[in-house]
Amino acid sequence: MKICHVITRLIIGGAQENTLLTCRGLVERGHEVMLAAGQETGPEGSLWPQAQASGASLVTLEHMRRAVRPAADLRAIRELTDLFRDYRPDVVHTHSSKAGILGREAAARAGVPIIVHTIHGMSFNRTQTAAVRWLYRQLERRAARRTHRIVCVADAMVRQAVAARLAPPDRFVTIRSGMDTERFHPDPDLRARVRTGWGVGESGVVVGTVARLFDNKGYEEIMAAMPAIVGAAPGVRFVWIGHGPHRERYSQQLDRSGLRHRVTFVGLVTPDEVARLMTGFDILLHASRWEGLPRAVVQALLTEVPAVSFDNDGAAEVVVSGQTGVCVPYGDVAGLADAVILLAGDARRRAELGRLGRQRCVAEFDWRTMVERLDGLYAQLAEAAG
Repeated sequence: MKICHVITRLIIGGAQENTLLTCRGLVERGHEVMLAAGQETGPEGSLWPQAQASGASLVTLEHMRRAVRPAADLRAIRELTDLFRDYRPDVVHTHSSKAGILGREAAARAGVPIIVHTIHGMSFNRTQTAAVRWLYRQLERRAARRTHRIVCVADAMVRQAVAARLAPPDRFVTIRSGMDTERFHPDPDLRARVRTGWGVGESGVVVGTVARLFDNKGYEEIMAAMPAIVGAAPGVRFVWIGHGPHRERYSQQLDRSGLRHRVTFVGLVTPDEVARLMTGFDILLHASRWEGLPRAVVQALLTEVPAVSFDNDGAAEVVVSGQTGVCVPYGDVAGLADAVILLAGDARRRAELGRLGRQRCVAEFDWRTMVERLDGLYAQLAEAAG
């Protein structure tokens, strides 16, 4: 089949990694694959080099931008429509909210026989104003009418989309976001070297977070929980992997609370380096205010690192209390602190949760399983379309 994937931009991020692994797998299965993306990058870093190695043919979209700009967005629709009419794909599969709205409109105009969209995270969520949420719901409903199947990376996304009346339940299917499970694994020797670099001995407890240093990633909640954590577990150290515009603000806030010496800011690193550094964690702390499926949590569990997380969105499908970590109600900062304290004081429990977490994630989140299910979905839709 001729399959065209469309995404807004190829920054380092979960939706982008998911899309590149999908393209790579479909190429390996013998399909002709094109990947179209906007040229815009960001402080997160770029995945264009990985895209070039995926085997897909690449198209840079001149007018695709993340920001809402009506004139540019109309030009992007025309650009995509022309691309689809020229390439004549059997399937157009869109990712991310902007590319999903514009790409599905263009695919419908071009008469593409099969249109698929993946919801990696809802485009409207609790962090937005009521007016913005209303607007995005209307746009998503319109786009859904042009979509033959909507893939969700978590069951929570299906429930939220159906509740928002984007489309009937039978239009949705859950296909877990795939990971390169071979990249993430425990390594005792590497763990010791990583922790030495942070100045942490084997008896210390490293609570790691992997997220952009920006709004809605949960750092405010983490900092609110830190006094209770260090008061009850003096051996805890925090390691934050990621970069963003709020780094200086967070550093100053930690200075004021007297906790700056407890936090190591790693900064922006490559996906391979994230896998290496995760071996030094004892606990993955994930406090994002909204999420599709938290890939960092899955990656930590693959490294046999248990997780503590709020139960929002798809996080509760990965962080299962008593099996892979501790999940607490969204916004419960005291509960977040208690969960970290509990695991920090029980190395045997951390090891057991990490072992069970790895078993579960290898089975559910391997990227080859994701590609196999997507390939089957395309075949099913092709047969239905004749």
